Amino acid sequence: MRRKGVLGHTVFAREDEIESVDGIQISTRSRTWLDLARRLSVSDLVCMGDQIIRVPRVDFEGRTQPYDTLDGLRSLVGRHPNLQGVVRAREALDLMRVGADSAPESLLRLAIADAGLPEPDLQLALRDAGAISPSADLGYRHRRIAIQYDGEHHLLDAQSLSDRRRNKAFESAGWTVLIFDKDDHADGFQRAVGKIKRALRTAWLDHPHASGFADAG
Repeated sequence: MRRKGVLGHTVFAREDEIESVDGIQISTRSRTWLDLARRLSVSDLVCMGDQIIRVPRVDFEGRTQPYDTLDGLRSLVGRHPNLQGVVRAREALDLMRVGADSAPESLLRLAIADAGLPEPDLQLALRDAGAISPSADLGYRHRRIAIQYDGEHHLLDAQSLSDRRRNKAFESAGWTVLIFDKDDHADGFQRAVGKIKRALRTAWLDHPHASGFADAG
């Protein structure tokens, strides 16, 4: 296809890499992710991939299964070893994790890793077992640190009330709650990483023999 504003590409795609929507054949989400590896950065590929493999919230999305799995994406990449961008795709696969609900959460996790800090758990429930439990977007159970990224929808009254209840539950249980937003996103989470590092160091000084990590640097 050649017309103004349109850039066409010809690729080889297997039958299971194509789906039909309203009678129009398009690439699957997973194949689109792989094709975009020729243009996107590794961090952008991680964000996109995290959304493909995350477990959906049934009440909001009406589905129970992720669009693909990490193993499924690895298999897809393995079928196209010579595709442009495949090296970036492989690098992104090693950094992807199930549990990020948004791109900023993925970018925050990557910033934490780049700073050499321990990898946080994702969707960390306050209580390990039992009924409905408040959860943190990221966190460290052994250091009782809960990390929340609040996007713009968290400014809505109902969501704000829910957030305050969630954070209060963690604080009442003796956790440190760190809350970040779009301003932290804008600076690449550099200030956020500093706060996380200080919280980890404080937690270690308070409980040096607790299971978990030795030092946050």
